[in-house]
Amino acid sequence: MDNKIITNNEISLKDLLLKGQEWFSYLLSQWKLFLCVGIIGASLGLTYSILKKPVYTATLSFALEDDKSSGGGLGSALGLASTLGLDLGSGGGSIFTGSNLTELFKSRTMVEKTLLSPVIVNGKIISLAEMYIQDNDWREKWKDEAKLNKIQFLPNANRKLFSRVHDSILGVIYKNLSKESLSVAQKDKKISIISMDVSSKNELFSLYFCEALAKQVGNFYVATKSKKARMNMEILQKQTDSIRAELNSAITGVAVANDNTFMLNPALNVRRAPSARRQIDVQANTAILTELVKQSELAKVTLRKETPLIQVIDRPILPLAKERFGKLKGIIMGAILAGFLTTLFLIFKKVVKEIMK
Repeated sequence: MDNKIITNNEISLKDLLLKGQEWFSYLLSQWKLFLCVGIIGASLGLTYSILKKPVYTATLSFALEDDKSSGGGLGSALGLASTLGLDLGSGGGSIFTGSNLTELFKSRTMVEKTLLSPVIVNGKIISLAEMYIQDNDWREKWKDEAKLNKIQFLPNANRKLFSRVHDSILGVIYKNLSKESLSVAQKDKKISIISMDVSSKNELFSLYFCEALAKQVGNFYVATKSKKARMNMEILQKQTDSIRAELNSAITGVAVANDNTFMLNPALNVRRAPSARRQIDVQANTAILTELVKQSELAKVTLRKETPLIQVIDRPILPLAKERFGKLKGIIMGAILAGFLTTLFLIFKKVVKEIMK
């Protein structure tokens, strides 16, 4: 039985080799067809490489410095302020760190605000959304659409006044940019350097959108991180102005009361009571104002401390990095693809022919 199995295996392998040789001879006999199809495929690949527009990539990298340490005199001062019941904004939180910050760049809100940023194209001020629409020839496609042909995206337009059609168009643009054009990554987890790449078929759009998005996210990031400290500073400033006005009024009141009691009989002390009361108001308001001024200055220091520094390291510079489909690559890939499809067609044709016998 073992001998039979070995013999059968040898016969099967022999049949397989013969079958392979038969198929190879069959395909080799069709060399003229392969040559013609290969030339056609190479021509199509060359045409594709010529017609395909190059892709321009704008790259911007920046570092974040967010000093959260509060030592020395400032720490003591903040501790004193807390004992007085005043929150100067220390500890603004870390909601935008690491991957959270990179995702902020890709958020729809940031991208849409960036798309409404003004840019100058051919001497006209338009929005980046309008520039994207023109680059993709959407206006030509919207000529026969009553709902679309009058749609405009003006620079710095009020987002709340947009219609459902505006929202839909912005949604499509955001989807295309987030999936195909926008890439944000942190180079190393140990360092806070973030790199952003924007790719498109328009060199100027890549440049403008990259810089506008970085500016938009930077402003939002700084405003959010320092929001608590800024609110406390504004409250202290209002309180300081209010107490200063009260102090000025009290000083004026003392002067008026003293004028009313000028050359007064010393025996009539009750007439001096208003002046004494206003004098007490002056002393109390002076003490309060002194403390508020100190706390207001501490709040300003805290605001500067809580405001993160965004330092741009590399900006996109024209000409941008260009990636295009090479002519040689198009010829080779076109010929290979055409040859592969021709091989599949011939194999299928021969198999069907043998089955039909």
